[in-house]
Amino acid sequence: MRRVFTSFLTAALAAALLLSGAAWWWLHEPMALRLSPGRQVVDLEIEPGTSARGVATAVVAAGAEVPALLLQTWFQLSGQSRLIKAGSYELIPGTTPRRLLRMLVRGEEALKSVTLVEGWTFVQIRSALQKAEQLAPDTVGLAPEIIMEKLGRTGVRPEGRFFPDSYTYTKGSSDLAVLRRAAQAMDKRLAAAWALRSPDTPLKTPDEALILASIIEKETGNPSDRGQIGGVFTNRLRIGMPLQTDPSVIYGLGEKFDGSLHKRDLALDTPYNTYTRAGLPPTPIAMPGKAALLAAVQPAPTQALYFVSRNDGSGSSQFSASLDEHNRAVNQYIRGQKTQ
Repeated sequence: MRRVFTSFLTAALAAALLLSGAAWWWLHEPMALRLSPGRQVVDLEIEPGTSARGVATAVVAAGAEVPALLLQTWFQLSGQSRLIKAGSYELIPGTTPRRLLRMLVRGEEALKSVTLVEGWTFVQIRSALQKAEQLAPDTVGLAPEIIMEKLGRTGVRPEGRFFPDSYTYTKGSSDLAVLRRAAQAMDKRLAAAWALRSPDTPLKTPDEALILASIIEKETGNPSDRGQIGGVFTNRLRIGMPLQTDPSVIYGLGEKFDGSLHKRDLALDTPYNTYTRAGLPPTPIAMPGKAALLAAVQPAPTQALYFVSRNDGSGSSQFSASLDEHNRAVNQYIRGQKTQ
């Protein structure tokens, strides 16, 4: 009798060890995935309040080739089934049942991203948001002023009020949420730059710094020139000299701009024509980055009042302190005439 019991116990232990080994292997074995053409991931949606059975069913329905009952059992035996979080997930090749549960419990949702580029206008920002993958287009069709109201910025023009950066979001997030984060980021960046302003700056408010930074952003062809460009415009503001910056004139023309700036355009008076009006334009003309913000409040020390592109392919500029020097630079770099 004892031998029978011993044999039974040995067999039971062997079976338990075998089952345990099989379970360990299964938990660490990558699940086979049914990938759609052109896709390298399987999208998985878990709704709030979904049971362990429902989660397992959703995983299989999404494209994981694994028994749903086995997944459900694993979720329940782990003691973490109630910790699974709702959300949008991506299963990639190599995902194991163990990794899957850890991802669901931690709420490691699939993230998308959209990049807002320095120098973009609000029109370009909206276009990028509309093209962003799996971003809910809640602002489509809304007037700019309505969008700003929804952001809690009633009466504020949107131009230049968003910080250029890459913003991540979960599938189905609102484009308004991305704009809110970008606006808050610009608030912080602008406040930080304003706190570092030079004591002799002619700028009176952070908004003026933002406007000047947007001009510097659009005028800068080579990053190494940014500080000097800020210095030129600061010098002009200090003595009351018109800024005479083409990007601002172009912005004021709006849809009338045909791709080339003509003499008639420079003579057409708009609030953004810095040839016909002294001082800063009424609003930013684009979205400045951190470097442009700093160049506006901490310009490089210079005597220059003029600059012109060297047309050498590097985007660099030639700076001049007098009109005569500037005219010679224009003749050399724009008209191709040798200096005397």
